[in-house]
Amino acid sequence: MTYAEIHWSLQSVFPVLSALQWLPLAMMLLVMAQRSSRAGMRVALAGSLGELLLAAWLYLQFDVRQSSMQFAEFSHFLSYHAAVDGMGLLFILLTALLLLMVLVYSLTFGHPLRRRELAAVLAVQSALIVQFTTLNLLWFLLASGIQLALVGYLLRQRSTSPQTDLALSRYFQFMAVGLLLLSLGIVMLGWNHAHSLGVWQFDLFDLARLKLPAEVRSTVFFLLFYGLAIRIPLFPLHGWLPLVAEHGTVAVAGVMLIGIKVGIYGLVRFVFPLLPDAVAQWQVYVMAFATAGIFYAALLALLQRNLRRLLAFAVISHSGIMIIGLFSLEHAAFQGSLLLAVNYGIAGAGLLFMTGMVNRHAGTLLLDRLGGLFDRLPLVGITFLVAGLSIVGMPGTPGFDAAHLVLEAAIMRFGALPSIAASLGNVIAAGFLLFAFQKAFLSSAGDRDPERAVRPATMTERLLALSLVAVLLMTGFYSQPWMRLVDASLQPLSALFDGHE
Repeated sequence: MTYAEIHWSLQSVFPVLSALQWLPLAMMLLVMAQRSSRAGMRVALAGSLGELLLAAWLYLQFDVRQSSMQFAEFSHFLSYHAAVDGMGLLFILLTALLLLMVLVYSLTFGHPLRRRELAAVLAVQSALIVQFTTLNLLWFLLASGIQLALVGYLLRQRSTSPQTDLALSRYFQFMAVGLLLLSLGIVMLGWNHAHSLGVWQFDLFDLARLKLPAEVRSTVFFLLFYGLAIRIPLFPLHGWLPLVAEHGTVAVAGVMLIGIKVGIYGLVRFVFPLLPDAVAQWQVYVMAFATAGIFYAALLALLQRNLRRLLAFAVISHSGIMIIGLFSLEHAAFQGSLLLAVNYGIAGAGLLFMTGMVNRHAGTLLLDRLGGLFDRLPLVGITFLVAGLSIVGMPGTPGFDAAHLVLEAAIMRFGALPSIAASLGNVIAAGFLLFAFQKAFLSSAGDRDPERAVRPATMTERLLALSLVAVLLMTGFYSQPWMRLVDASLQPLSALFDGHE
C-alpha cells in the first residue's frame, strides 16, 4: 500500500481547521479597528486565548488511535485541502500557546506593541496554522512566504540595535534563498505529476502515489531539504540566526521560534513521505553534517559574551540532534525528534523571554557585565535554569524522554558513534547554559552601571515566568499523552522505511 492509501483523511463535520485559520485574521481586523493600542491589545489577547481554547477543543476531539488524517476539509476552489494528524495537532497547540505568551510578554514593555504590530502577530499565527494543516505544497509555500515577511516586519519595527539593518539583510537573504529552493523543488514535483498524468498537482496524497524518476530524485530532495534546513537552522545554513538574535528583538522570539520549527515539520510532512528513497540514500551525509553542527555551534556558544548570541548557537547545536533523530528513520526517533522540536520551542522561548527581562532590568546582555541578579530576580533566574535544563534533557523536563528516544534509535540504526557524539554535544550544551546562568545570576555583580538599580520583576513578568515553569514541568512529568498523540499518526511514515537499512 502507498503512503496515500494508508494515511487517508477522515472528513470534518465542523470546519474547525478553517476556524483556527480565520479566527486570528478576524481578530486582526478588530485590532486595526480599535482607536488605541491598549484596546487593540485586549482584543489580541482575547483572540489568542480563543485560539488556544479552540486548539484544546481540537485536541479533546482528536482520536489518538487513528493513523489517518482527521478533521479533513477540501474544496476544489484554489485546491484547498486541510487535515490534521497528531503531529500537526502538536504544532498547533505549540503555536497557540506561544503566541499567547508573546502577547503577555509584550505587556511588560515600556512601549507596548502598536496596533499594526499586534495585527502582524495575529497574521503570523494564521499563516503558521495554515502551514500546520495544509496538505497542498503550494499553500504551504504561500503561507511560508507571508509568515517570513511578517516576521521580518516585526523585527524591523521592534529592534533598537544600531546593526538592525545588517541583521535584517541577512535574515531576508537567507529566507529568500530558502523559499527559492523550496519553490523549485515544489515545481519539479508538480511537473513530474503533469508529465506522468497530464495534470499539474501539488496535493500531498496525489504526489505520494507517483515515484520520481531516479535521475531527478536527489535534485528534488536537496532543493526541498535545503529550503527547509535554512529555517531549522541546520549547520552550515545557520548564519542568519546569531545576527538576528543579537540585533533583533526578543519581542517576537516566540514567533520566530515557531517559524523555525516549521522546517522540522515540513521535512516530516512532505519530504520524507514523497522522497523516501532519496532520504535513505543521503541519510549518512545529512547525519554527518548534523553531527558536525552540534559540536561547531556548541563550541562557538562557549566563546560568546552576549547572552542572546549564546542562546542562538544553542538552538543551532540542538537542531543537529533533531536531524539525527529524523534521519535515523526509526519510529521512536520520529517521535523523539518531534517532541524535541516542541520542547525546544517552549524552552527556547522561555530562555529568550527571561533574557529580555534581564536586559530590561540590568541594561545589558554582556555576560562580563552581568551578575548577582538572582537576589533581585529570583523567579526569572529559576525559569532560566529550568528552561536550560529542559534544553539539555534533564529528567522531569519534556526533553528527557524525547532525547532518549532519539539516542536509542540512532544506536539501533548507526551504532554507538552518532549517539556518543550527540551526547557529548549535549554535555557541552549543558556546560555553556549553566555557565550563562552562573554568570548572569549567581556570580558577583559585573561592570554594570552602579547608578542603575535592578528593579524587582513586575507581576506580569512573574506570571509569565511561573506559566513557563508550569508548562515545562507538566509536559516533562506527563509526557505520555504527547507520545500517544503522535504515535499512531507516525505509523504510515515509519512503514515507508521499514525495509531500508
